[in-house]
Amino acid sequence: MDEKAPEAGRGVDLTLLGVAIAGVSFSAPLIAATAAPALAIAFWRNAMAVGVLSPVALWRHRGELRRMGRRALGLSALAGLVLAAHFGMWLPSLNMTSVATSTALCTTTPIWTTLILRLRGHRPPRLVWGGTALAVVGVLILTGIDLSTDSRALVGDALALGAGLAAAVYMLLGSEVRRTATTTAYTFVCYTTTAVALLCACLVSGSALAGYDGETWLKIAALTVAAQLLGHSLLNRVVRGLGPSTTSTAILLETPGAALIAGLWLGQTPPAAAYPALLVILGGLALVILSDRRR
Repeated sequence: MDEKAPEAGRGVDLTLLGVAIAGVSFSAPLIAATAAPALAIAFWRNAMAVGVLSPVALWRHRGELRRMGRRALGLSALAGLVLAAHFGMWLPSLNMTSVATSTALCTTTPIWTTLILRLRGHRPPRLVWGGTALAVVGVLILTGIDLSTDSRALVGDALALGAGLAAAVYMLLGSEVRRTATTTAYTFVCYTTTAVALLCACLVSGSALAGYDGETWLKIAALTVAAQLLGHSLLNRVVRGLGPSTTSTAILLETPGAALIAGLWLGQTPPAAAYPALLVILGGLALVILSDRRR
């Protein structure tokens, strides 16, 4: 069952959720426009975020970090590893299967979230199941899905599906830790772990970590601010009040959001399905939020 927020704070959380979705929607367009290996981009967005958070976390929150306890620290580090796994599975899948299929399978996150909550003994209401299904249908309206029998494509499909599961676990772990830890303390430990794990992945895969031009570094910095600090950090901020079901369902808005941003910024004409897909996803999200308010 999702954690309820006081009515006054709920409006703030929903506003911050909107900002977070706008932030993560810049992720795909910025990655597409950045001339650097995708895995290296994932490393740098986390490493730069740690650099920004470090002065605040190590100065203002150093007492909290000391008091977090083994369980909270362990879950925060585990969330970081799971986030690294999400990047490590989803990014390669884009080169192994179609982008549409990869996106569709990766956005199964709210389905995994609801299933895991059910396995943990929670009983999500029918509106949650219905809203989640409707939101996923909205993504499929935009991306479509074209499953292939080619062995390489099947591996890519499996990686994308695994990335969706990893995102759900990451969201649920964050929801658990945020019951007792501040957003700053949690994200500092989480992003640090993610950065270390992705650094190892880059070294093993031979992904170039340097030698980029100034424009590339500027785009990586923009990605860090938009998708990591405003996107992921605000998602971790609001998951405590809105709960994992609402938060993970809202993330589906990233897909049409990215399409619209790519159209405005990169000159890529948004597909005609982007607007109806956006409405369908919003309808599904509204059902999930309504279900939470009724409890």
